[in-house]
Amino acid sequence: MSASTQSYGISVKMPKDDPMSAPHLLGEDWVSSRWFDTAEERDAAMVEMQNHPRYYRRGDSPSIVLEKIDPA
Repeated sequence: MSASTQSYGISVKMPKDDPMSAPHLLGEDWVSSRWFDTAEERDAAMVEMQNHPRYYRRGDSPSIVLEKIDPA
C-alpha cells in the first residue's frame, strides 16, 4: 500500500552526528517512513520498534529517532 492511501505513519531518522550519517554510508539526509491504515496499528508498531532489537548484542542499541506521522 502506498503512503498516499494511508494516513498514519512512523518517520525513522538518525540522531544528529550519528556515525552512519557519513556521506559514504547513509548520508545526513537519510530518512525512512512506515505507513499504516490506522493509528492503532501505527502505535503498536512504534512500541515494537522502540523495544530492544532481538539480534543486537547486549549493550548495543539502535540509534534512531522515531516520530509519529498523523493525518494532515
